[in-house]
Amino acid sequence: MRRRDLIIASAAAIIARRADAQAPTKLARVGVVSFGAPTSEIISGLHQALPDKGYVVGRNLVLEERFAEGHADRLAAEVAELLTAHVDVIVAVGTQAARAAKRATATVPIVFTSGDPVGAGLVASLSRPGGNLTGISLLSGEYSRKWLALLKEAVPALHRVAVLWNPDNPVIAMEVEQMRPAAAGLSLELAAFPARAKDFDAALAAIGDAGANGLVITDDAFLDSLAPRLSTFATEHRLPAIAGVGDFVRAGLLMSYSVDFIAIALRVVDYIDRIFKGVHPAELPVEQATKFTLWLNLKTAKAFGLEISANLLARADEVIE
Repeated sequence: MRRRDLIIASAAAIIARRADAQAPTKLARVGVVSFGAPTSEIISGLHQALPDKGYVVGRNLVLEERFAEGHADRLAAEVAELLTAHVDVIVAVGTQAARAAKRATATVPIVFTSGDPVGAGLVASLSRPGGNLTGISLLSGEYSRKWLALLKEAVPALHRVAVLWNPDNPVIAMEVEQMRPAAAGLSLELAAFPARAKDFDAALAAIGDAGANGLVITDDAFLDSLAPRLSTFATEHRLPAIAGVGDFVRAGLLMSYSVDFIAIALRVVDYIDRIFKGVHPAELPVEQATKFTLWLNLKTAKAFGLEISANLLARADEVIE
């Protein structure tokens, strides 16, 4: 072996030994519970981020995942299954999942994502969460206020906007109320349409008959799991729409604006790692999201006869052409 190759091989061996030394040696049992589906961005992000911290399924990690698929009445049973599996940490994706986990256990650490964890009663405060819960505040009330302005910027003729939301999610209910003054300031008429799994088809039919020329899809885990179907609905009804996750834009929706869910997943895994290293959740302040992303689908804009301004394009983080 040549000297250069020997040096490279030796360096690779050293890096591998260091990685092994830093990787967790104890078998970690992590449970994930979500109100939505396995296809969400944050779930994908968790699968990417766990190995980066040295947690590998089949090696030192047992990953138990449960998805309610939009059925709130299933969450309690899903959490109970995780506790029966003796998970060491529960990752609760979304406010409803977090509330179900909090009701089920006061001892197993819970790392949550929630639009408003204080308002939802998950923690006493961000700086001192107390109890067995901590996690990430998505600040959905902050970025949801911008949805209407962004949609109006893309669709200058916007005048009546339908809002699809899940009434079982208290944080989303607050988002809808926060959008009303924003609509008034933009001279927009707002019509809210509640949608649960059992009456989802009826909600879409009502929106189709509402005479709206714009649509907001709130960032509820249940609605996020239906991105392809909702994007198809918006296309068929020629409704320029904005949503809370980029998956919708990939599926054909006009635009989205929300937190960077991959960055959120990285922070969740960091919490998991610190808990496995002995830090109690009560000692970990709830972090607030700091990175937000704007997605645009120019193909959809063209199909709707919309010309996206250079200013809006320059602010976009992702553009699909």
